[in-house]
Amino acid sequence: MIEVLRAGLLDSVQDAGRFGLRHLGVGTAGALDSYSFIVANRLAGNAPDAAALEITLSGPALRLRRAATVAICGADIEARVGAEFLPNWRTLRLRADSLIEFGACRRGARAYLAIDGGIATDAQLGSRSTDLRAGFGGYEGRALRAGDQLPLGEPLRWTTIAGDCNWWIEPGADLQLGLAAVARFVPLHADAEALSRQTWRLSATSSRQGLRLCGAPLTARDAGQRISEPVAPGTLQLPPDGQPIVLMAEAQTVGGYARLGHVVSADLPRLAQLRPGEVMHFLPVSMHEALRLQRARSASLARMALAIEARLAALLGT
Repeated sequence: MIEVLRAGLLDSVQDAGRFGLRHLGVGTAGALDSYSFIVANRLAGNAPDAAALEITLSGPALRLRRAATVAICGADIEARVGAEFLPNWRTLRLRADSLIEFGACRRGARAYLAIDGGIATDAQLGSRSTDLRAGFGGYEGRALRAGDQLPLGEPLRWTTIAGDCNWWIEPGADLQLGLAAVARFVPLHADAEALSRQTWRLSATSSRQGLRLCGAPLTARDAGQRISEPVAPGTLQLPPDGQPIVLMAEAQTVGGYARLGHVVSADLPRLAQLRPGEVMHFLPVSMHEALRLQRARSASLARMALAIEARLAALLGT
């Protein structure tokens, strides 16, 4: 069990998401940075879609009531147990009753804490993800608060490892937290390429539903009243104020704003790590290139999973 002693700015239980229900008006939810979420689960010895904790900008204080194998990935976040600071992107073994205290994200916006066995809250509509807008899933459909107690699944059967591993994962080119973000997108029409002619800043009004951007206003080709159309995570919308929105994991299923295009799925994890005020650029690409990028991301994660599995098997003595 995990006991929440102090809540962070926005902590929620998330898994890979809730799929196959958009035709019923049910959104996907799930981890915003799917890349870091998957790697954290792999390092903790879990399936890639196990429920983990998503931490936004500043983190909580948590008591682990059992010994656990954990991993922290995503944003560069301060985390410690007592006087010992916990490294990111590494398999860690913690004793029962360890107190993990998270500080602020130094770079990036979202970190993921994966624990062996996963967070075992009840699944709703096939997922443990918290949908904050709809108010269901995760832990009571809301962000965590002090006093919450999260159940955990069955732990790994560790036999030979007593401390930290002496190897880790380098996120490398997949996140590039120190550089301006680039969002490659498939335009829906020629007017959409105006997105790439300027730099955009992330608005503080952004949320898990969508990233609101600030820049010189754009004009939609048909700015009048529109019939609502299907949207999904990655859809680029243009409201009447001319400031684009990139829909994210908690995107609604239909929307009436003009659609400019769609951000390639391989770039959404990097956008999820943007902090308010940080800059980003758009780059138009073809559908063929978008599919190539997604296949390359999937292949990279598959190779990483095999390498981590081999390392963990050696540590477990299997």
